[in-house]
Amino acid sequence: MSLPVEKNKTYEMIVDALGSNGEGIGRIEGFTIFVEGALPEETIKVLILKTKKSYGYGKLLEIISPSPYRVEPLCPVAKTCGGCQLQHFSYEGQLAYKAKKVKDDLERIGGLKNVDGLTACGMEDPWRYRNKAKFPVGMGKDEGVKIGFYAKRSHRIIDTPVCYLQDPVNDEITAIVRAFMNEFQISAYDEEGHKGLVRHILTRVGRNSGEIMVCIVINGRRLPHSEVLVERLQQILGVVSVVLNINKEQTNVILGKKVVTLWGKETIEDTLGGITFEISPLSFYQVNPAQTEVLYNKAVEMAGLKGNETVLDLYCGIGTISLFFAKKAKKVFGVEIVPEAIADARRNAERNGITNVSFQVGAAEEVIPRLFREQGIRADVIVVDPPRKGCDQTLLDTITSINPDKLVYVSCNPATLARDVARLCEKGFEVKDVQVVDQFPMTVHVETVVLMSRVDK
Repeated sequence: MSLPVEKNKTYEMIVDALGSNGEGIGRIEGFTIFVEGALPEETIKVLILKTKKSYGYGKLLEIISPSPYRVEPLCPVAKTCGGCQLQHFSYEGQLAYKAKKVKDDLERIGGLKNVDGLTACGMEDPWRYRNKAKFPVGMGKDEGVKIGFYAKRSHRIIDTPVCYLQDPVNDEITAIVRAFMNEFQISAYDEEGHKGLVRHILTRVGRNSGEIMVCIVINGRRLPHSEVLVERLQQILGVVSVVLNINKEQTNVILGKKVVTLWGKETIEDTLGGITFEISPLSFYQVNPAQTEVLYNKAVEMAGLKGNETVLDLYCGIGTISLFFAKKAKKVFGVEIVPEAIADARRNAERNGITNVSFQVGAAEEVIPRLFREQGIRADVIVVDPPRKGCDQTLLDTITSINPDKLVYVSCNPATLARDVARLCEKGFEVKDVQVVDQFPMTVHVETVVLMSRVDK
């Protein structure tokens, strides 16, 4: 059967929607075409690049009739850099898109009916919000060191002297490292040959403390002339820690396990919801603290705690959500499979004087039944904040057997959230509330918190 479009031919098309990666979606004689950079309500001219049996991909050649939500990107490399996908989309449009994305997934994948009235909680100022940056470092052919972000769907580095999502201090830090490497001819890492020294620059900025950490990730044991770099970085107001991270593995994983402090503190501090956290290069800590407070406060609000509840946090990490809930609950148990994260969680609880929380290392589906068996613990509320892949079936079965009054599910992936919601609904739970929070403006990523409870409770 012949297709209504041909490769390398040009067509006119109306864009109906945005896909999960921010690409425009339209149809030509019923045949679906994905076009990067196109927005809903636009009439465009598109060049067909590739066709499959039921869909194809096109290149945006011309915008014949622009979307009312189209804006000029603030960043000059927004079209090529892989860090942002939606800078050409007004912020109002982004929020509507993200709310619709969650609604569509909950209805299509989750099997829910009439998920209406969803809105995404956005930021007053959706720029410069990130407190953590990871800049890959490479060598250009003629222009020396390149520091920036990977191009879309590749590991080609787009040189980025200024990033409008990162804290402004990063522009100063990367400029100093760039000049240092060029001056002393410090080699940058080459992924293909596994040669070269400097792989990444990682920075962490305490939004409330003002403390800054600079971490240089190297493919080696030492950084030549590091004392010069330290001296220059010390001139930046707020820098209290300069460290090396040793990663000699041939891998795409950014950080190695060994950290060497060149100068200053081993960790920085920041506060979130009135709670102080210690943050190391290896710590997981939400990158948008302003919206994290919104998200976690909403999770606590949904739980409706009265002070006599036992809460289980089944992906507790360094204890961020656990400590938020501990302020309102009688007792919180946090479980996390990463031992270093649990060590951080215990330290964070101790330094904040929070005594009604305890942490266990291990897989939740193994630890929780043991706690019930040995200590007779019953959970009134369960909180889960899993990685993008969501919860596995074993953990969902464990949640079902625990039979909590309420389940608060925090998710960074609407599709796996919807899948898990469907599975839990089959086990006798129902959705009571949904809130979308824009944790990552200018990107397609979104956070959602869902409240579920037993049908018979």
